[in-house]
Order: sequence, then C-alpha cells, then structure tokens
Amino acid sequence: MAREQYSGHLDLLLLAALRARPLHGYAIIDQVRRSSGNRFDYPEGTVYPALHRLEDGGLLRSRWGDVDGRRRREYELTARGVEALAEQRSEWDRFTAGVRAVLEQ
Repeated sequence: MAREQYSGHLDLLLLAALRARPLHGYAIIDQVRRSSGNRFDYPEGTVYPALHRLEDGGLLRSRWGDVDGRRRREYELTARGVEALAEQRSEWDRFTAGVRAVLEQ
C-alpha cells in the first residue's frame, strides 16, 4: 500500500503524538507511523525541522534526557501547544465535515 503524505497536516499529527507524554524525535515518528497504520511515515528530515519550528513558536519545549542509555532530546507540549492542538483538531473536524458533505451529495 502506498503511504499517504498530507504535508499540510504535519503539525497537527506531531502535536497529537505528544499529547500523552514527552517523546524523543524518533519515538514521535514511530508514534505517528504506528497510530496511522503506516499511512504516515515521515522522514527525520521532515519531522525535526517541524519540531524545531513548533518549539520556536512556543508550542513545544524540549530537554535533554537519557533514553535507553542514550542522550536524546525529548519534546513535550506547552500550554500553548495544548491549545493549538485543540484549535487545529477543531479546524480539521470542520474541514472533514465539509469534504464529507460535498462527497455525499
């Protein structure tokens, strides 16, 4: 099966992957891949710049930590990130409802 790539929604997917707990970059990529049934398999070169942009925008914060004996940067949502996730989810719901309405006519 071909993997679907919807680059316009990467931020939403990354924020959603972090809603439960902090994760390091590869774990975020894996979380998105697994939870989407392998439909979204973003390369590191796509995800890390997006994580840095979200952090620069105040939606994420990061800290260095040891994961399985390796030093890794872990990302977590800020309060602004939680709000942004809710807003983007609401926008997504409105968008998909509109598409569904057109398709069902």
